[in-house]
Amino acid sequence: MASMTYDEFRALRRFPALDGLRAIAALMVVMFHFGGTDWRWLSGHSGVHIFFVLSGFLITTLALREEERSGRISFADFYVRRLFRIVPVYLVVLIAMAVYFAPPGQPIGDLHGGMPYYLTFMNEFSASGTFTISWTLGIEQKFYLLWPLAAFAAGAVSLGRRLGVTFGLIAAAAVAAALSRDLFIHYIPILLGCLLAILAHHPRGFAIIRPLTHPIVGTALALGFVGAQLALGPAYRTFGEVKVIPWYALCVVLVLPGLLARSPGTWLLSTRVLGFIGERSYSLYLVQVLAGAAVLWLVKVGNQLLGTGFVLDYGNVRAFLVALVALAMADVLYRLVEQPFIRLGRRIITWRRARLEASARHRQAPTATPADLGMAEPTPTPPQSPSRGRP
Repeated sequence: MASMTYDEFRALRRFPALDGLRAIAALMVVMFHFGGTDWRWLSGHSGVHIFFVLSGFLITTLALREEERSGRISFADFYVRRLFRIVPVYLVVLIAMAVYFAPPGQPIGDLHGGMPYYLTFMNEFSASGTFTISWTLGIEQKFYLLWPLAAFAAGAVSLGRRLGVTFGLIAAAAVAAALSRDLFIHYIPILLGCLLAILAHHPRGFAIIRPLTHPIVGTALALGFVGAQLALGPAYRTFGEVKVIPWYALCVVLVLPGLLARSPGTWLLSTRVLGFIGERSYSLYLVQVLAGAAVLWLVKVGNQLLGTGFVLDYGNVRAFLVALVALAMADVLYRLVEQPFIRLGRRIITWRRARLEASARHRQAPTATPADLGMAEPTPTPPQSPSRGRP
């Protein structure tokens, strides 16, 4: 057993264990929301912050590799990919929510005043809307908008300079959370994921995190992370959630390198079941409210058909049923909305690149000469010797 080498990391094109971790994070959120006191130990935001760290790491890794291939990243391509990855399924779920929760006699509702926030991706500022779980979309969309401009607008820069930008943004988020709104603290987990990606991309940076990729070290850190997860509740009560969130995100960052290498945790998280759920985790997260409503409707219908009075309280049964229904809904959205629009975004990028390349070739083409047009060039007149005394 040995630590992963830099070349082995750079040869990776996919990180299957991270799909599994994303699956667990999504299920954690659903179980926390619908499991009642049985699942309070999951401590609310923890699954979301796993998502945030993964987003920062994956988005930055892809951008760094594109920059290395092309000398810079295409901001247009980046925003097209994010637009077609996030917005279509989000709008489908948002419309479904607005229709389902519409007041009697109205075809569509404003989700208890939250619609203006949801349509402008200011979700985190909606305090009482029905779709408040989408607050994470507001955080991530702003990150996707600003991070490429902050970290890549200057082109390829040194490791130290890019680390300086990242640390500066982390410090700014911490100050903003202390002086303004607690919401700014949620940018720190994303930026810590970015920090890990920057370190891993450069040989000198990878040397710092390479010990974390050793199977024994990675397994020990994974077990320690489980302990940190169980200790979150007491930590929140003792120090306050805002102060604990960055440290929890740092724990996630320390675990990730071990999941990129060959370790027991990598094997467990790379199973087909977790991979299946992980690929659908975005839709799974979005539809959980609708899934909860569907489960209650099914129980109501069942009671009417059977003449029973069964009540489905918050707890294990309700949480598992909601998770299963949400996964079924997410699979439909993944196949009919997510994947088709992702492919459409890729086609748009391919078409755009082809047009740019054709335009570049046209500009670089040499001007046609008379000979190229089938005409004989005139014989040039021999130059005459300049007269003496004339410059």
